[in-house]
Amino acid sequence: MLYIGIDLGTSAVKLLLMDQDGKIVNVVSREYPLYFPHPGWSEQKPEDWYAQTMEGIRELIRDVDKAQVAGISFGGQMHGLVILDQDDNVIRPAILWNDGRTTEETDYLNNVIGKEKLSAYTANIAFAGFTAPKILWVKKNEPENFAKISKIMLPKDYIAYKLTGVHCTDVSDASGMLLFDVKNRRWSPEMCEICGINMDQLAACYESYESVGTLLPKIAEELGLSADVKVAAGAGDNAAAAVGTGTVGDNMCNISLGTSGTIFISSGKFGVDKFNALHSFAHADGSYHLMGCMLSAASCNKWWMDEIIGTKDYGAEQENIEKLGENHVYYLPYLMGERSPHNNPNARAVFIGMTMDTTRADMTQAVLEGVAFALRDSLEVARSLGIKLERTKICGGGAKSPLWKKIVANVLNLKVDVIESEEGPAMGGAMLAAVACGGFKNVEEAAARVVKIVDTVEPDPELAAKYEARYAQFKEIYPTCKPLFEMIK
Repeated sequence: MLYIGIDLGTSAVKLLLMDQDGKIVNVVSREYPLYFPHPGWSEQKPEDWYAQTMEGIRELIRDVDKAQVAGISFGGQMHGLVILDQDDNVIRPAILWNDGRTTEETDYLNNVIGKEKLSAYTANIAFAGFTAPKILWVKKNEPENFAKISKIMLPKDYIAYKLTGVHCTDVSDASGMLLFDVKNRRWSPEMCEICGINMDQLAACYESYESVGTLLPKIAEELGLSADVKVAAGAGDNAAAAVGTGTVGDNMCNISLGTSGTIFISSGKFGVDKFNALHSFAHADGSYHLMGCMLSAASCNKWWMDEIIGTKDYGAEQENIEKLGENHVYYLPYLMGERSPHNNPNARAVFIGMTMDTTRADMTQAVLEGVAFALRDSLEVARSLGIKLERTKICGGGAKSPLWKKIVANVLNLKVDVIESEEGPAMGGAMLAAVACGGFKNVEEAAARVVKIVDTVEPDPELAAKYEARYAQFKEIYPTCKPLFEMIK
């Protein structure tokens, strides 16, 4: 049998076709626009997601026996607000995870409602990118749109609805809305009341590996697939990437170097960071996880290469980087503000330490190191909770760089396991579809059978010590600059 994994990303949808042994049969990708209607805002049109997903599925399965396709599932960009009217039409463009417009609403939730209450209701506090502050923003600034809301959905769940006719979500993605009681894996009535919505406006919530339904007959006909194809709920992109990298079970770690950057630690039991610097979410394997999320990771390198240097040859720029651990230039990677651990939408990117002999390579190196140092910030929070890690998996576009993997291994002083397939959320989605169809007994079995480690990047003690000293300097830069961020916002 064949299984489709759909990774609904910020810049493109990636679709992956996997067979029953976990072998990748085909991968396609289709881009769609990203809109910035005001500084700090970030939106997309759900209709674009759907159109490109349908075209992508057609291309993905063009040369295979379509009768063998048994299931479809998802990984998807989290936190985005998709609102539908009573006829299930999209009311306004989706407000995305990296949108920073909700400062007032976030402050209201954290400081008026109170962080203790939020944490008790949802295991998390408000961050500007979360969905609940976006709902409050629409309520205040677009009351005519708020009045039309019949269903509140997340990005990947809109695609699931279009395929099946079912309004659904999953526990991992729902965890990032600030509307979900993570510990008890159900919607929070208290948060619904705070946001002025009712439970009927939220989708039915499933475990990530559960089937929510089958393809609508008209969709099946359009795609040339059976109407019996099962659609599983899927997961938020980071939980799906964790499945795709085998980061399931207790005390496993995955680092994602995508548009955003995450450090994801799976846990067999529910737990909350008392400072709420890390997110406490439900995991796609039926358990829980802690996650630190930085808003700009590989996107920092893309911005530096494409917009500033003006090159697409990323590899060539990294060839001149030789003196690791000795760079005097530092970079704060806060192009879109920052989430973990600072929770500051006003934070901005900064270069510091340049002199007349600073080179282009030094600046490029600083960008790569700055992302790694920011991941280390979240790792330090996890370590303060008594979590002991020796190794991590890695995925995302940035993970294709051998140099960046070496920097991450030494800055975090962790063994970095490289897996055979770095397809991340799309692979996780396909694996969840296989579980829903009975191809694997559970997510753990899927990971054990599909995920293969092909290399390990070991930290070098001497280099790790150099980076330890550099990190001690790096972590002083943000608190020093923080007052300036408030002035120049």
